[in-house]
Amino acid sequence: MESFYEEVEQPVSPPGQYFNSSVICSYVFGFLEIAVPIDDSQAITLIKDVFLPINPRFSSIMVTSKDGKKIWKRVEVKPEEHLKFPKFPENPSIEFYDQYLSDYVSMILTEKTPQNKPLWEIHVIKYPTTNGKGTLIFKLHHALGDGYSLMGALLSCLQRADDPSLPLSFPSKTPAAAKASESSGNAKKCMLKRLPSIVSSFFYSLSDSGWSIMKARILKDDKTPIRSGFEACELKPFTLSNMSLSLDDIKGIKSKLGVTINDVVTGMIFYGVRLYMQEMKKKSKRAESTAVVMLNTRNIGGYRSVKEMLNPDSKGVWGNQISFLQVSIPKLSEGRISNPLEFVKEAHKLIKRKRRSFSVYVIGFILALEMKLRGPEAVAKNIYNTLENSSVVVSNLMGPIEEMALANHPVNGLYFTMTGLPENVNITIMSYVNTLRITMRTMKGFIDEQKFKNCMEKAFEVIFKAAMET
Repeated sequence: MESFYEEVEQPVSPPGQYFNSSVICSYVFGFLEIAVPIDDSQAITLIKDVFLPINPRFSSIMVTSKDGKKIWKRVEVKPEEHLKFPKFPENPSIEFYDQYLSDYVSMILTEKTPQNKPLWEIHVIKYPTTNGKGTLIFKLHHALGDGYSLMGALLSCLQRADDPSLPLSFPSKTPAAAKASESSGNAKKCMLKRLPSIVSSFFYSLSDSGWSIMKARILKDDKTPIRSGFEACELKPFTLSNMSLSLDDIKGIKSKLGVTINDVVTGMIFYGVRLYMQEMKKKSKRAESTAVVMLNTRNIGGYRSVKEMLNPDSKGVWGNQISFLQVSIPKLSEGRISNPLEFVKEAHKLIKRKRRSFSVYVIGFILALEMKLRGPEAVAKNIYNTLENSSVVVSNLMGPIEEMALANHPVNGLYFTMTGLPENVNITIMSYVNTLRITMRTMKGFIDEQKFKNCMEKAFEVIFKAAMET
């Protein structure tokens, strides 16, 4: 990998400039729940020998060159300045440490890292909680890369718990890819049969792209129990709550309904959001609410090694390769209350329709064009407005299917979240072994986080029961 370190100064990508601008300062947080007490004696060595060599950006700061362009400049890194060891009061109660960890996380979610140092921190929580004997929190600036890049970097520091000599593996997308390839081959033989589909895709793309542009400039979701309409919400305190679902249960619903795992999870989230809205304010079940789904635009089936991602010719190239998809959250009618599977079916229809649209790429093209014409601050403002005018942001990542360990510390749980954006509700989804972890970042004092989590859990329970009775 030495060849990738030869260039001391590298240009900052356009998305890197959006996410570290006067408008947006966004971070990705990765959480590792450790199964054994944390031994931090090797922390400095691990950072120097394992973490920093992953990518030159972890040893760089963002500066402005003489010609006015943003570049990454290599600097000397002092690991001890990036390691944080919070001290909690001594207490024998696990519940006590759960609450202290929750309060500590709420505090660091809104704190910014110094711009004169590399844009990352590692927080080492050496106190036991319900989910482990300790917790490692990786706070990485979004300018360093998107969730895919940063999670790939984080996973490159870990090994399989059962056999460190074997690589981690991930849920395969090969069957879907093979099917797409087969469909592509058939399409060449029967283009005329696909003409109506091509035409509808064109109009879907036109409609979706126009709606996205309007959402960034004019259209706003209604003010509801999940959208306050307050200004600068990204600066307000937030809290995290988590729920874990069995992937076997989700696959059971998928098989019963003939849909995808994404359809099941999306339908459950939409249903849970509407249940919460109705419980907090009954009239809001019919309000106009939009979910913004963050997408990885790489045409790949899984993670690539860091070496591959750093190679410019690789499909898994490092950086921010993301776009977003806006989806109207289905309204809660009496029929859907009595038959919650309608939310899964509606999610299936919406996602299928969106897949036929090229709006994701059109939005990417528009952002790139605006970057050239007006600069990164204008693009950042557009992204900010889109999220501010919507109600919920959703993103997901795949985790390994085997248990993993960091320096002989087995990992019990893995999840992530994002900060620095103005939405009041942010939902992230991550798989690990046979569990799907759903993390809800909600605005303190406006969202009742416990009630919101209860509505999500109820949504899944009701949908699972209804599907099993089908």
